[in-house]
Amino acid sequence: MSVKKLLVAAALLAMALTCVSCGGGGEARKASLDTEVERASYAYGMDVATSMLRSGLVLDVDCFVQGFRDTAEGQSPLLSNQEKMQVMQDYAAKMREAQMAEAEVAAVTNLAEGTAFLEANKAAEGVKTTASGLQYIVIEEGTGATPTPDSRVKVHYAGTLIDGTQFDSSYDRGQPAEFPVGGVIPAWTEALQLMKVGGKVKIFAPPDIAYRERGAPPVIGPNATLIFEIELVDIVQ
Repeated sequence: MSVKKLLVAAALLAMALTCVSCGGGGEARKASLDTEVERASYAYGMDVATSMLRSGLVLDVDCFVQGFRDTAEGQSPLLSNQEKMQVMQDYAAKMREAQMAEAEVAAVTNLAEGTAFLEANKAAEGVKTTASGLQYIVIEEGTGATPTPDSRVKVHYAGTLIDGTQFDSSYDRGQPAEFPVGGVIPAWTEALQLMKVGGKVKIFAPPDIAYRERGAPPVIGPNATLIFEIELVDIVQ
């Protein structure tokens, strides 16, 4: 197992410790990182913390540090191995229940908001609606070939939620994406076959032809309606 995986595993274990009296503040905060080991240690700490925040789990930093240090330095732990495993199982079950309940509420809310958005949007100037419920606006007509379901394409795109939150953009990365037409969400598969190389469209995808109830965490929630601007750069031969 890599050093990074060991650190992440240790963080996941420590996070499950729900103690509330681990001290207050620990050592003084460092103002600079003077050695390679200090910089590497800090970098791994940042990475672990980012993973914790993305997971949506609550982390008591003092308890985390104490649990990590006690284990790394061979100190007597506050929990036995059996207690540790029980705490982890109980905590994981509790978090799964909370996440499922939150997802159910989000699914209902997102579906209602997306349905209202699409209902209003279909009357906007230039919007066309297909039999699947896909809505699209032609921004620029292409002049090249049209892809088939078996084609592989190169595209530039930007994706947002209906509130304007951007969740992905090949433009920001400075490089177009490449993938098979039949290997993406149904809304994309359909939209790409309405385009010609050199063309650009804006699509509005209801959840049943996007990511459905599963969403695409952490940004795309369940039953989310999505908006994409898609530029068909080329069909890859």
